[in-house]
Amino acid sequence: MIARTFTAALLAASALTAAPVIAQDATASAEATTQSTELEEIIVTANRRAENLQDVPVSAATLSTDDVQTILDGGGDVTALAARVPGLFVESSNGRAAPRFYIRGLGNTDFDLAASQPVSVVLDEVVLENVSLKSFPLFDVARVEVLRGPQGTLFGRNTPAGIVKIDTARPTEEFAAQASLTYGSYNSIGVDFGVGGPIAPGVASFRISGLWQHRDDWVDNGNTGEEDVLGGYDEFAGRAQLLITPGEALSILGSVQYRNLSGTSTLFRANILGPGNNELNANYDRDTVFYDAGGGNPSEYEVFIGTLNIAYEADWATLTSITAYAHSNGLSRGDIDGGFGASFLPVMGPGFIPFPSDTQDSLSLDQWTQEVRLASSDTNPFGWQIGAFFFDSDFDVTTVGFDFPPPVTVNHTNQSWAVFGQATYQLTPALKVTGGLRYTDDEKQFVVISGAAPQPRSVQDDRITWDLSAFADVSDDISLFARVASGFRAPTIQGRDVAFFSPPSVATSETIMSYEAGFKSQFAGNRARVNGAVFYYTIDDPQFTAVGGGGNLVQLVNAEGGRAWGFELDAEFKPTESLLLSLGASYNDTKIEDANLAVGICAQCTVTDPLVTINGTQRALVDGNPFPNAPEWILDASARFGVPLGSEGEIFALTDWAYQGRTNFFLYESREFFADNQIEGGLRVGYTRFDGSFELAAFVRNITDASNVKGGIDFNNNTAFVNDPRIIGVSLRVRR
Repeated sequence: MIARTFTAALLAASALTAAPVIAQDATASAEATTQSTELEEIIVTANRRAENLQDVPVSAATLSTDDVQTILDGGGDVTALAARVPGLFVESSNGRAAPRFYIRGLGNTDFDLAASQPVSVVLDEVVLENVSLKSFPLFDVARVEVLRGPQGTLFGRNTPAGIVKIDTARPTEEFAAQASLTYGSYNSIGVDFGVGGPIAPGVASFRISGLWQHRDDWVDNGNTGEEDVLGGYDEFAGRAQLLITPGEALSILGSVQYRNLSGTSTLFRANILGPGNNELNANYDRDTVFYDAGGGNPSEYEVFIGTLNIAYEADWATLTSITAYAHSNGLSRGDIDGGFGASFLPVMGPGFIPFPSDTQDSLSLDQWTQEVRLASSDTNPFGWQIGAFFFDSDFDVTTVGFDFPPPVTVNHTNQSWAVFGQATYQLTPALKVTGGLRYTDDEKQFVVISGAAPQPRSVQDDRITWDLSAFADVSDDISLFARVASGFRAPTIQGRDVAFFSPPSVATSETIMSYEAGFKSQFAGNRARVNGAVFYYTIDDPQFTAVGGGGNLVQLVNAEGGRAWGFELDAEFKPTESLLLSLGASYNDTKIEDANLAVGICAQCTVTDPLVTINGTQRALVDGNPFPNAPEWILDASARFGVPLGSEGEIFALTDWAYQGRTNFFLYESREFFADNQIEGGLRVGYTRFDGSFELAAFVRNITDASNVKGGIDFNNNTAFVNDPRIIGVSLRVRR
C-alpha cells in the first residue's frame, strides 16, 4: 500500500513538473538554457539569519539538495554523511535508528538510547536531542549545514563540538515540486518528493513531502541455513507544512512529521578481525552471518514531530516563537556476540565465543521545546538578537537480555532553560565584531521503574557560555576571521548497567574552550572558492563512555582533560562552464589527558596501552590516546563534467570520493579495533536539463565494493560491523 501511494505521488509530481517543460518555447532565453559561468552563492543560517557563507565568522560547510540526494542514492541514511564534510564523522551500532555524530574529533561512542552527545542536530530550528530523533531521515532537504566548533550562544548546551543543521524545503507563494526515484541492487528502492504552492495567494500556502526506502533481505544466516533473511528494511517518512500569512508582518508555519522504520539493525560479525591486526580474516563473508539469537536483529521505530513557528516582523525587529513536540517509540535487538554457541556448549563459531549475548533496548520518549527570539531587522551597523529557550524530555528505556538478565525499565527526565543574546557591530566598512552570551540551567533525574531497586540519581548544573569573533575584509576577494568560544555539555546519567547488576554511572559537566582562525576567499571571477580554518581546543572533565570490557558494561567516566588541534579546508572550482571540482580536507589531532584513567578491555584483542590490575580486573591506562572515533584525516573530493546536448541539456558524469584516515574505536588502543585508509566512491552518469527540471542517470555507490570496518563490539570477542555493499542503480529526478 505504501509503495503504491508513493509511486502515485511521484508520478503526479513528475507530471506537474514535466508539463511546463514540454510546453516551453523552443526559443527560450539563453539564460534559461545554458550553464552559469560562476559558482552559486551559498546561504547559511549559522547566526539564525540568512547570510552568505563567505560573510560568516564560523567554520562551516554545506550540502545542497543535490548533494544529499546523491549521497543517499541506493538507500543511504544519515550515517552516509560521514566524511562527506571536512571534520564530520557519523557512525552507528544501532543500524538506521540511533546515529552518533562527531565534529573535530569530539563525540560520544555510547550506544545506549539515553546517550548524550556533544554534537547537536537541529531540524527546521528544532533541536533533536535523543539519538532516536537524530536518525530522522533526510528528504526534501533545502540544505544541510555543518557548523564546526562550540555553538553554545545561539544553540545551547550539548553543542561543544558543533551542530548539524538541517533545513527542509518550505512552502512558497509559487507552485514548486520535486521528485526523485531510485532503483538499485538488492531491490533497493528510494522515493523522495515534495510538492507545494499557494492555497489562497498571499494568505496561505502548503508543502507535502515524503520518503519511502526499501531493500530486500540479502544476507544469509549460515548457522541456520536460511538464505536472504537479514539486511533489508522499509522506511516511510512524511512531512506536511501549512504557512499562513494573514498580513505582511505575521507568518505562522505549522508542520507535522512522521517516520516509520522496520528492518534489520546492525549486523554484528563474530571474530572477523585479527587476532593481532585489523585485517578482515577468513571468518568474514559480506553475504553471511552466523546467528543463533537476535530474533533477526530487528529495528522498529515510529517518530512524530510537530512544530509551530510564528514570526512577527515589525519595522525594527522580528519576534519569533518556535514550539515543538516530538515523540519516539521503538526498539532494536541484536545478536551482540555475532556468532553461535559458546565455549561451554557443544558448538560455537565463528572463532571463540566465550558466552552468548542477545539484548534488546526499547524506548518511549516525549520531548517539548519552546524558543522565543527577538532579532533586529537592520544589521547595519549594529545587529542584535536576544532570546529564551526551554527544554523538557521524559523517556523510558527497557533493556532485555534474552539469555540474561530479566527486563529492566528505567526513566530519564531532563529539564533545561536558558536566556541568550548576541550582537554584531560594524566597526569599519571592512571590520565587524560579534559577541554572544548564554546562561543555561540544566537538571536531570533518573530512577529504575521495574526489574531492580529504584537507585535514583539527580544531577544539576548551570553555566555561562560565550563567544567572541572578528571578521575582516582584506580585499574584495579575501576575508579573515578569528573566533574564541566556550561551551559545555550538561551532566549525564547512564543507567543501562542496572540491567547487568551494576549501579548507574554519572558524569559531571564537560567544558570546552575553543580558539580558531581562518580565511574565506572567492576569486577568479567567482569561479573559485577556498575557505579554511585552524583550531585548537581544550576540554576540562570530558565525558567519555567506557564500553564493553569483561562485564559488558556501559560506564560514564570523566577524564581530567583533553585537547585537540587541526584544520579544515573547503574548496570549489569551476574552471570552465562544463567542469566543477570540489575538495575538502580536515585533520584532527586529539589527545586524552589523564594519567590515572583506566578502563576495561576486550576479551581477545591485543591491547597496546599499559595495563594495570584494579580490584582483580585488568584495565588499560589511556592517557595520551586519541578520542574514540576521531578520524585523523578526512578527505572528500568530487568532479562533475558536462557535455552539452542541444541547447537545453547535457550529458554529465559526476564522481565523488571520501577518505577516512586512522580512527581508533575505543578509549584504549589495540591492534584490532581501529580503521585506517578507508575509501568509498560513487559515480553518476546521465542526462540533465540545464534548468534542473529533469535528470535521468545511472549510479554506483561504493563503486569498489570495499569492505570497510565501521566499528566493533569489544567485550566478548573480536566482533565488528562493516559498511554497505556496492549498489548499482538508476535514478530519475524531476523538478519545477
